Amino acid sequence: MRETENQIFHRIRSSPRLTLFILLLANIIIFSSCQKERTDVAQQEQKRIKPGLEVFLEKHISLIKGKRAGLITNPTGVDSRLQSTIELFSSNADINLVALYGPEHGVRGNAQAGEYVSFYIDEKYSLPVFSLYGQSKKLEPDMFKNIDDYMRSFDTKKIGKIPDKAMVERIEALIFDIQDVGTRVYTYIATMAYSMEVSAEYGIDFIVLDRPNPINGLEMEGPLLEYPEFSSFVGLYPIPMRHGMTVGELALLFNDKFLKKKAKLRVIPMEGWERKMWFDETRLPWVIPSPNMPTLETATVYPGQVLWEGTNVSEGRGTTKPFEIFGAPWIDGYELTKKLNELRLPGLSFREAWFTPTFSKYSGEMCGGAQIHVFDRNRYRPFEATLHIIKTIMDIYPGDFKFHADYLDKIMGTSKVREALEKGVDVKDILKNFEEDLNKFSNLRKPYLLY
Repeated sequence: MRETENQIFHRIRSSPRLTLFILLLANIIIFSSCQKERTDVAQQEQKRIKPGLEVFLEKHISLIKGKRAGLITNPTGVDSRLQSTIELFSSNADINLVALYGPEHGVRGNAQAGEYVSFYIDEKYSLPVFSLYGQSKKLEPDMFKNIDDYMRSFDTKKIGKIPDKAMVERIEALIFDIQDVGTRVYTYIATMAYSMEVSAEYGIDFIVLDRPNPINGLEMEGPLLEYPEFSSFVGLYPIPMRHGMTVGELALLFNDKFLKKKAKLRVIPMEGWERKMWFDETRLPWVIPSPNMPTLETATVYPGQVLWEGTNVSEGRGTTKPFEIFGAPWIDGYELTKKLNELRLPGLSFREAWFTPTFSKYSGEMCGGAQIHVFDRNRYRPFEATLHIIKTIMDIYPGDFKFHADYLDKIMGTSKVREALEKGVDVKDILKNFEEDLNKFSNLRKPYLLY
């Protein structure tokens, strides 16, 4: 006959030895659980990626000790605990930080695409702040009248991006610490290249604190930029649209293959990063690299969706899902989404979307279109997918869709893709034309891969 719960409880209470045994057993279980939790935390801490910033502060400060240092950074310049590079450098007695330099969007990351950022003195750190994204020393009217057209004309020019002598006078070392997004047209790598160029010219040490490629370091997509014909601020050198490299690796490649005068370059690698990793696998905090790059999902679609900037279709600027959402007032979102889902593109699906941008293209106008939902990012190919979307919109709306040809060709790095689309060439055939160049680039980059 089974004992009732009350009988079992009474027996335990009346037996001190049994009570003591149960208490000891409970303590052992609790202790084991705590030990396992500590072990799990320790293992997770071991797996945590150390960005180049942390490695530099732990092992390589001697590289700039006693030197007047300038720092090229923005809000992404943080350690794994979100302490800013500016703060860490300013509070370190062994670092003489004398100037800050900002890329597009500024040191604070608060400027929109194409917006001019002037020289100023930072109130918190009492340091001069120079913009490395400026076409002139005055405010341009078109910055306010038509930011989309201004951005297109601005980014395709080569003038005004290299720091002049006054900006780097008496600087002995320049440190670059900015998170890239893995796509050629993102202007931060052009800023790095130009800064390396001026460092070489004036004999300044150039140090890159490496960070992850957030969309992994394996996949490469798109055409190689045709150099120098299509070289601009949205693509300086002959690398693919999706290059699969870190900023440190790109710096080594640029310095060895493309800079006329070699910079005194030192790259501080990360610790623990692997090429297959996506950013959310690094356990590092995601900090918005620019106003229209809010999430890793944005960066994932960007190697393809950035192409909308060279068309009259909105890339979703002025919405909460830039680059994931796209459309125009003359698009029927239902019709488009139906056609796109019939393509059965790998790794993604499309949802009908209606949106009204608060700025940029079609500001204040209702747009029909779609949102990309990526379900398998390892199968999804952003550049290929967007070519299919462009071709579909061209087929459905031939009288409405338009290319901004000059700007699109700068983004593509070639005119051949646009010309093929205009001739009705199948997307698969367009992609085949890149295969040989991608294989050549894969071999070219091998000596510069750090991981």
